[in-house]
Amino acid sequence: MRPFRRPPFRVLSLMVLLSDGMDWMRLSILTAALLAGATLPLHAQDTDYPLTLMNCGVEVSFDAAPDSAVTIGQSATEILYSLGLAPKVSGTAVWFNPVLPEYAEINAGIERLADNDPSFESVVAKRPGLVAVQYEWHVGENGIVGTREMFGDLGIPTYILPADCDTKDNSTGGDGTRIGAFETGSVYKGIRELAEIFDVSAAGEALVAKLQATESAAITRAESLDLPEDLSALFWFSSADLEIDPYVAGRLGAPGYMMSKLGIENVIQSDEEWPTVGWESIARADPDILVIAYMDRRRFPADDVEKKLEFLRSDPVTSQMTAVREGRIVQMDAHAMSATMRSIYGLQTLSEALAEMSFK
Repeated sequence: MRPFRRPPFRVLSLMVLLSDGMDWMRLSILTAALLAGATLPLHAQDTDYPLTLMNCGVEVSFDAAPDSAVTIGQSATEILYSLGLAPKVSGTAVWFNPVLPEYAEINAGIERLADNDPSFESVVAKRPGLVAVQYEWHVGENGIVGTREMFGDLGIPTYILPADCDTKDNSTGGDGTRIGAFETGSVYKGIRELAEIFDVSAAGEALVAKLQATESAAITRAESLDLPEDLSALFWFSSADLEIDPYVAGRLGAPGYMMSKLGIENVIQSDEEWPTVGWESIARADPDILVIAYMDRRRFPADDVEKKLEFLRSDPVTSQMTAVREGRIVQMDAHAMSATMRSIYGLQTLSEALAEMSFK
């Protein structure tokens, strides 16, 4: 007789949720994450409305789950998709890269208001129950799309992802200045709060668990490598022109988080999110690794990763850098270099690249 075996935790989670009376529509939101290996708390709480949250210094309240949403920023879009909320997304804007592959079909059926900055009018025309925002400079005190007050006057609540305001001062202009190091806890906070707003907290916990597992595996992989103790790197996002100083990652943003977790020193010590630094200064620092962004956006010539590579290999200064001569150049999704859910996948990309490199 075969001995009784306790069902896997994922199965138990589903059994408990069913016994608690969860409807099949909400249960379907969770299934993909559970089968992918994530676990759930046995008793995920339903949202108790009215719900009030403090978001980036502004109090936001909800009497019920929003019936629709417009997303301004790829990260906000992908979080809602990952929570099973794509049917509620009526429009998106601000894209750097293709959507995560598992959401390509879903995304194709949702209106893209703009590849870059949408107009205020195009957003409010969708009559959204929520505007979910990635960057405060799009919707904030001086938002280029609109202020939170402008949306509030029309009865439209706004939610800015905490990763762009926690430990960050966006009043300094440009991409803002970090006042503390980015940690993925702010990403998980955004996931959990959006899940609570839409009353899908169990799906939020499943997504956080999956991302935490990815993060842990990437760090463990790097720790198993025999890497030099003084390993250094530079992250190059883009340049307004290839002949002028590039936008590179400061020490406290998402690239700084990746380097810190993998035991790598950032040769750029600025607290600015994306300072411009001359190639002569970078060459003197001579980082062991260069991480360069690839993206679909073409606002600047250097947005093209092939133009980045051509410049690095042909410029008389950059071509003499150790990372270029040794071929230690990592291409990374540009979206992962921002403080987003994809930063965790960027950590995975860098960890896997390190495993293929030689530093002898």
